[in-house]
Formats: sequence, C-alpha cells, structure tokens
Amino acid sequence: MKYKKILLKLSGEALMGEQQYGIDTNRLVQYAEDVKGIVDQGVQVAVVIGGGNIFRGVQAENVGLDRVQGDYMGMLATVINSMALQSALEKAGVHTRLLSGINIQQVCEPYIRRRAMRHLEKGRVVIFGAGIGSPYFTTDSAASLRAIEIEADVVLKGTRVDGIYTADPEKDPSATRYTTISFQDVFEKNLNVMDMTAFTLCKENELPIIVFDMNKPGNLRKVVEGESVGTLVTM
Repeated sequence: MKYKKILLKLSGEALMGEQQYGIDTNRLVQYAEDVKGIVDQGVQVAVVIGGGNIFRGVQAENVGLDRVQGDYMGMLATVINSMALQSALEKAGVHTRLLSGINIQQVCEPYIRRRAMRHLEKGRVVIFGAGIGSPYFTTDSAASLRAIEIEADVVLKGTRVDGIYTADPEKDPSATRYTTISFQDVFEKNLNVMDMTAFTLCKENELPIIVFDMNKPGNLRKVVEGESVGTLVTM
C-alpha cells in the first residue's frame, strides 16, 4: 500500500444515494465494505463525514436561524451520520471508535488527539464527528485539521465525481479531468476542491489531497494502493 495512514472525507450528500434526504443503507454498506478492505490490509483509517443529507449550517440564515445555532445543528447531523457509519462498519466486522468535537458522552468519546492516535495504532477505524466543535468551520476544515493532527499521509476526498475538472463536468461536456495538479494551480484557476480554510491548511502542511469517486466500489483500495484514480493535489 502506498498510503499507510489516511483521512477519508465523505460528504453527507453522498449518503443519500438516490434518495432526496436521509441515509441510503446500500450506500452505507458499500462504504463500510470498501473501508474494511483496506483496514484488512493494515491501513490506518480515520473518517470525517459531512451532514448535508440532514442539515447544513450554512442553510440556517436562509430560513431565519442564527448562523452559530445552525452550525451546531449541522455538527449534530454529522454525529448522526457518523453513528450510522460506525454501525455499518461494526456490522462488517471492523472495530471503530467515534470521537466527537463536542461532548456527547452517551454516544461517543470526546476528541483527544493521543487517544485517536492510539485507536489507529490498534487497527481501529476512528470517525471524527461534530467537525472541530466550533461554528464557522466546515467538515472539510475538520478533515484537514484532524489529518494534520494524526499525521496522516493523505486526505482522500470521496465525492460523486471522479476528480477535479477544468470546469463543472455536469454543466460543461468539454471539461477535462486533471490527473495531478499543484496547490498553486488550484488557487490560480479558482477550482472548487475544498473550502479555502481547509485547502490552505493542507497546502501549508504539505499534505496531499486526492479527490476521487467514492461511489464506485473498489476505488478506495485503488487510491490507497497508489493507482491513478481521481486527481492528486500536491506541492
């Protein structure tokens, strides 16, 4: 395996599958099986998952809610998704630990870096819920920060598209996919990879990002083995 320790960032929207809302069980099972496949090969896996299939903090102001309150609601949505993923992983026979950025002691451990590192060393999948525990930060930022803290080799951003394109491939049929691209080119071309805070964290810490299609079974293993799947963002 090319990468020994990874931070896998999953979007909440991807969990919807073909539904309009909530969690598609089939998608959840597929993700669990893909993660199990690389854990069985000795890869240390941490996961951050969004909450957009339930509630997005940035929606709050649009419906008249306070932004900070909305962000905390979004954090709770990520905990729900994290609990669902934990359940699916454990059903697949993978030991997991759910660590939360906010205290919810009945359902998950508080985030402590050394504890997270120890869980990973013991072969457990660590799921980071509730973002970083503060409003105004996205789950992309949480993924970048936690990846740096646990000394991950790479951030793997699993999405519905198979990489970074010159333009939105769903709107522009002539858009072409980058195999590799530098952080600087992403900045200059104003490509949408992660939010700016998350992206800058990775750039400053020279942490590569790979954007790939997580919904295709087997892609996760290919990425971790170093195959040219998706788009690699590097220095």
